[in-house]
Amino acid sequence: MRPKLSALAALLVAALLLLPSCIVNTSDPSANPQVNVTETAPGTSASVSPSPSASVSASPSASPSASTGSEGGLDLSGIAEFAGEPFISLGETSALEAEAAETLAALEAGESISFESYSPLDSLGRCGVTFACIGTDLMPTEERGEIGQVKPSGWQTVRYDMVDGKYLYNRCHLIGFQLTGENANEQNLITGTRYMNVDGMLPFENMVADYIKETSNHVLYRVTPVFDGDDLVARGVRMEAISVEDGGEGILFDVFVYNCQPGIEIDYATGESRLADESSPSASPSSAPSSPSATPAPGVDTGVDAGTAAADYIVNTSSGKFHLPDCPSAAKIAEDNRLDFSGSRDELIAQGYSPCGNCDP
Repeated sequence: MRPKLSALAALLVAALLLLPSCIVNTSDPSANPQVNVTETAPGTSASVSPSPSASVSASPSASPSASTGSEGGLDLSGIAEFAGEPFISLGETSALEAEAAETLAALEAGESISFESYSPLDSLGRCGVTFACIGTDLMPTEERGEIGQVKPSGWQTVRYDMVDGKYLYNRCHLIGFQLTGENANEQNLITGTRYMNVDGMLPFENMVADYIKETSNHVLYRVTPVFDGDDLVARGVRMEAISVEDGGEGILFDVFVYNCQPGIEIDYATGESRLADESSPSASPSSAPSSPSATPAPGVDTGVDAGTAAADYIVNTSSGKFHLPDCPSAAKIAEDNRLDFSGSRDELIAQGYSPCGNCDP
């Protein structure tokens, strides 16, 4: 019996010695060969794949459906509903402060710091983040050209008598023309209301332009269109800016500008619209009380004006008249005499055409 017990004890000791090698330290990610964690650049998603058949994506705090870019993005659930003011402040500091400090260091080291960048259009044809360090060297030296050939996502040619200039939508520059001279750049133009363009964005663009001209300093400037899901028209834009040489003493703001028009309801999924008290979309509503609007500074880009507004027209090459697309007379034009034109009213008049007396384009 004793030899058998000794052999049994030896087997038990051997088993105990082998046991630790069967234990996996689950607190150490490297101990699990099925988990692969990939580090990505700041502001992008980190992808964690537990196994080849499963994938979990960890995204930044800003919802991808609320913005076409991670930089400067916003979660729309944190934005208050429009309450009568064209914009709201998102804080008294700027997310660009660290970049402004780095940019200033580069300037002091003798480097050129002016730049501008525009995101590629996404799969729905929507603009993304625009970012620039603006100095006098980027500002335009020539007159602004036509932009009517650009059709931003959700674009609709629609008029309301209550809207200043009558056209609901402008081709809105994300970075204003007076800042970088970018004109018919499809990566810098979105479908925006007249109210957003003139009452919301223009005061900040003018402020930055005036500061740069007066000081010859630089301004870091970022504008992000904010979309909800697959909407073609942005709910608004986030505008951020900080002056570089004085660390924000001259220019410092972070605001959300609403893409809305008081008295008009907008379907942001398509760009269709109607008067707020109507039940169906309207393409050219009858007259309504005019609403006040800010007056743009002379020579400053507003995206559209009464004479040079880029829009769609139907031209009758036989009669020499041009019409709005929804004009009943336009529907009667023979195919051989019909010309679809996208550009300004003044262009057509300069070419010898005259406006239709019925639709008054």
